[in-house]
Amino acid sequence: MAELTDAEIDAAAERGRLLRSAEPRAASARYDRQRDRMVVELTNQCSLAFPPRLVQGLERADDRQLSNVEILGAGYGLHWEDLDVDISVPGLMAGLFGTRSYMARRAGQVKSSAKAAAARTNGAKGGRPKNASGA
Repeated sequence: MAELTDAEIDAAAERGRLLRSAEPRAASARYDRQRDRMVVELTNQCSLAFPPRLVQGLERADDRQLSNVEILGAGYGLHWEDLDVDISVPGLMAGLFGTRSYMARRAGQVKSSAKAAAARTNGAKGGRPKNASGA
């Protein structure tokens, strides 16, 4: 493997410095019991708040467990030691609260008046419509 030159190392360090200054990362994180929200203050002066019950692994956590949150990886992750739960801050900002399969299961749990009305209509017609592909 070729050795890196001082110029390459300096250039890589500068790219890292620019990324750290531009990408929002967690500066602090806490659980707000009154609002039942995790509150993350970001390095870009913005805040992110979310209901912990949406996050895979935090669904049944108590207030004490939720309050025991740590920041990992220069602010790119949050960690709950008691629960062995980690979640990425960029993922949270993108609305990702768990693995792909967890998010797919959560999507099926959504309840709305429109969904209820559609279920009643389909029920009156004999149930869910058959798949067009015949599968």
